Parts: sequence; C-alpha cells; structure tokens
Amino acid sequence: MAKRQFGSDSRADQLKEDLRHLSDTVEELVNATSKDASGEMSDLRARAESRLKKARAQLEARGERLYDDTRETISDQVECCDRYVRENPWSSIGIGTAVGVLVGMLLGRR
Repeated sequence: MAKRQFGSDSRADQLKEDLRHLSDTVEELVNATSKDASGEMSDLRARAESRLKKARAQLEARGERLYDDTRETISDQVECCDRYVRENPWSSIGIGTAVGVLVGMLLGRR
C-alpha cells in the first residue's frame, strides 16, 4: 500500500483549485470568442472545448478510481480487523485495555 507524503492533501487541493480556475477561464474564453466568426478562431474554440471536456472526463474517471480503490482498501482492513478480533477475543480485549490505559494516562497528565 502506498503511503502519502506529508502535505499531499494540500497539494491535491491546490491542484483541484488550479484546474477549476483553468476550466472556468477556458469556458469564459470560449464564450467570449463565440461571436468571432473567423474560421481559425472557431477551430481554436472547438479544440479548446474538446480538450476541456476530455480533461474533465479523465479527472472524473481518476477520482472515481481513487474512491473505489480507497473504499476497497478500507473494506479489506476492516474485514481483517474483524477476523482478528473474532479469532483472538482475549488478545483484542487486552490490546483495547492497554490502549485505553495509555490514552487515560496521557490525558491525565494535562
């Protein structure tokens, strides 16, 4: 399983925001040039619209894949934990108690 580097969430959020701004800008440009009837401008506008739609579709597909992969990984981990607890109930109680005591001691120091 791949580990995320520190700060990757903020970088991902910044990338999403940049792509959203780029998308909005391209849409504004396409709408602003819609009245220009020259052949070259209409060709550029059509290519920009096509690329924008393609980029959006790819980003949506990637987001769905990431969501599905994450959901599957978490589901597998939950099943593993459930199986361990069912196979080793006393060990699980001991681990839970130890974690509870440790958290209680840390909170008691404050």
